[in-house]
Amino acid sequence: MKTFDDLWTELSAKVATADPASSTVRLVQSGVHEVGKKLVEEAAEAWMAAEHESAERAAEELSQLLYHVQAMMLAVGADPATGGAVPVTLKVAIPNKGQLGDPARQMLREAGYLRSAGARELLVHDPDNDVDFFFLRPKDIATYVGQGTLDLGITGRDMLVDSGAPAAEVVELGFGHSTFRLAAQNGVDSVAGKRIATSYPGLLRDWLERTGTDATVVRLDGAVENAVQLGVADAVADVVDTGNTLRQAGLVVLGDPLLRSQALLVRPAHTRPNAAEETFVRRLQGVIVARAYVMVDYDIAEELLDEASRITPGLESPTVSPLKEPGWVAVRAMVERVRVHRVMDELFELGGRAILVTDIHACRL
Repeated sequence: MKTFDDLWTELSAKVATADPASSTVRLVQSGVHEVGKKLVEEAAEAWMAAEHESAERAAEELSQLLYHVQAMMLAVGADPATGGAVPVTLKVAIPNKGQLGDPARQMLREAGYLRSAGARELLVHDPDNDVDFFFLRPKDIATYVGQGTLDLGITGRDMLVDSGAPAAEVVELGFGHSTFRLAAQNGVDSVAGKRIATSYPGLLRDWLERTGTDATVVRLDGAVENAVQLGVADAVADVVDTGNTLRQAGLVVLGDPLLRSQALLVRPAHTRPNAAEETFVRRLQGVIVARAYVMVDYDIAEELLDEASRITPGLESPTVSPLKEPGWVAVRAMVERVRVHRVMDELFELGGRAILVTDIHACRL
């Protein structure tokens, strides 16, 4: 029977490598609930063996119990040496190209990550934050995350749905907007009974099943807009930004979008987030809020403060400070970026002066 320390060293090394072929890795990645069920089963087996069987059999069952105890500790991030959390390097996938690649890098830099990453690197370790960033094909990211190989990933909602991977949306990131739409030549009103070419078969089948539409899916890799002209299909289903490419191929968009997509942060659907993941999410949420708001400062007569506060209520309330000039106060409040010019006009008309607007680079709310 291995000692506690020897077994812990062995299991920790296996989990650190994240080898998908390892039964220990698969057990830990299955989550606390599944590990807990095995732990209870092994505790009962050890009890029965100790009470009714030989010492050798009891030792064997106790060894299995110890194994599952340590698997549970790894699953929750507990360190037996300190009683605290085990330092775990967070593994995050980000797009290596496409319309999601550069905006994802920019958002991560604004969140304090990837400050020295090169443009062509495939794996970057961020030592200041203990995060490994893996640069992967955008379509593959949901699969890696859903399998638990990586902790988090940035991908599009269209690619998440298309993959069918057991990954869950954490937060919308506000870039990479697109729509998934049907298109055909003039005169085609319905795709029922038609052949539909697409490079997103999982996404298209999901829509066909949800709407009860009977059609044949023709899977193609890459551009699909020429499929109708070449006789391969009667219609196409593709991710559309401006629609110019479809129009150039003589196609017109049919109906409403099948899906509205944007960049998402995703994580495995069946595990609980650890502290490192929660910190990562908070940072990205801070960037999202900082991009959506600006800080507005202005001076206003004290008698007009209530009306000014209705124009700039802030989040909880505006910050108000007295000025040296009697009867005047300085006000500071967060304002939605898209409204800021209208707010400045209203404040000026009310009597506000010295109205200043500054960007917010980061925040925590």
